[in-house]
Amino acid sequence: MTEHKAGTKPGGGKNPARLILALPKRGWQWLTKMKTALVLLFLLALAAIPGALLPQRSLNRDKVADYIAANGKTAEVFDKLGLFDVFSSSWFMAIYVLLFISLVGCILPRSWDHYQALRSTPPRAPKVLTRMPNHISGTVDTDPEAMKELLRREFKGWHIAETSAEDDRAGRWSISAERGYLREFANLVFHLALVGILVAVGVGRLSYYEGQAIIIADTENSEFCNSAVGNFDSFRNGQLFDGTGLHPFCINVKNFKAEYLPNGQAVDFESDIDYAVGDAAYEPHEKWEKTTLKVNHPLRLEGDRIYLQGHGYAPTFTIKWPNGETVTETTQFRPDDLINFLSSGAMRWDPPADMFDTELERRNNQVAIQGLFAPTAEFTGEKGALLTSRYPAMTDPAVAIDVYRGQTGLDAGSAQSVFSLHPEQMHNGLLEKLDRVNLRVGEKVTLDDGTEITFDGAKEFINIQIGHDPSLYWVFIFSMLMLGSLVVSLAIKRRRLWVRLAPREDGQPGTVVEIAGLARTDSAGWGAEFSRTAERILGLEEEDLDDEHNVSSGSWEEDFGDGLDEQLRDR
Repeated sequence: MTEHKAGTKPGGGKNPARLILALPKRGWQWLTKMKTALVLLFLLALAAIPGALLPQRSLNRDKVADYIAANGKTAEVFDKLGLFDVFSSSWFMAIYVLLFISLVGCILPRSWDHYQALRSTPPRAPKVLTRMPNHISGTVDTDPEAMKELLRREFKGWHIAETSAEDDRAGRWSISAERGYLREFANLVFHLALVGILVAVGVGRLSYYEGQAIIIADTENSEFCNSAVGNFDSFRNGQLFDGTGLHPFCINVKNFKAEYLPNGQAVDFESDIDYAVGDAAYEPHEKWEKTTLKVNHPLRLEGDRIYLQGHGYAPTFTIKWPNGETVTETTQFRPDDLINFLSSGAMRWDPPADMFDTELERRNNQVAIQGLFAPTAEFTGEKGALLTSRYPAMTDPAVAIDVYRGQTGLDAGSAQSVFSLHPEQMHNGLLEKLDRVNLRVGEKVTLDDGTEITFDGAKEFINIQIGHDPSLYWVFIFSMLMLGSLVVSLAIKRRRLWVRLAPREDGQPGTVVEIAGLARTDSAGWGAEFSRTAERILGLEEEDLDDEHNVSSGSWEEDFGDGLDEQLRDR
């Protein structure tokens, strides 16, 4: 009868079925290796680079659209690869999950091994201590029993095991001592903290919310309440947030102040605000709490963080209809030049209902403007027709606007940008351009039907960001654990010592003491450390540690070889 090895089939070939069944086990063994976890951690850092270099849809969809429009096919390829949605892409999440599984698979077995090591006793002393990398022997006047007590006191706090003469390999009483177990514990805490950070970040991304709102200072619209998602200009949230968990509070923006250098560079931004939490928001603003909001100094309310993210200008226009009715409106413009704050925007007005007989006629006579605002105006070009801004502070404001009449498209049911008119309305002739004018404060333009549009100046607005992430404190705690455990694991060194006692051969009172040591981890400074320990045990001075006491040092391979491995395994 022919015998076959496991995993093979008759003829000497391998059994495909057994190979397939072995694949999951091999895959798990590969995944739970520490070097695999390090590779995955490197890949995760590498995968995050596009998220830092390219605009992301989760932060600004308009910038992504502009980038794709400006870079053509290359940007389209980036989009298909998910590089504009890096942190929510399937490939990024796959690396994230694999790293989490790999770390857990590495840590759990190591934790169990460490627990067993804590419960086990250090190995018995080798038979021949002189072959250890560090060794010293000497004779002391102390009798063996007193010497045993001295050793127990010396190794207090160490992990020790005493071996009787009957069980000792050399037939003498010996003691084994080891310390530095905290190094492995700190190493485990480091990796557990890393897993904790991954879990905290994952939970945080599922339950967070973050919104932006533009608030015009010192106007009727200077108040913002964190009471509904619809109050935000833009809002994003995790899958576990259902929109009902907002923490109620209100803020009122009183002003915005900025300091600039002569070249226009910003020095400092701040905004004085009032705020109230919960039912206190129903009180008059005079009773609200007061504070100053600054860049990088958020206001923390009810677990939310309120950041001053940016600022800009909101021009004010008054339109006077032919029937004498007036409407004054202040609308934010978008800063296109973040140095001198040349800004662009648009405004739309519905005429009074009693001016036209039908709704269609009224809709066809809507008025809109679109143009530029300069806080410190400078007119260039032919006849000074081109408006630009030469300084970011509002010292000489002016606007350059195009005036339109027709259907603005606000009642068409489609979304429009607050900063520009709908281009389709202009292209298909539903919006007719009437005039292009430059206006300083107090100047006006009169349309053919007698409608007057007056530029009244501008207010400043701030852009605030309100964010809530319940995982931030946990991320901080785990980060501190990582840092602390890393310091501990680098500072603590694993050491092992053996001491064997024997009576003097000449029959005189005293004890022959043999000491040997081994550095289990970092061997830097181990020689001096071993010598100091031996001095305390033998009561010798440093100059007495010479060749007559058989001091030896060297590498494991040179001085000992493979013999100790077998002896240590034979407990």
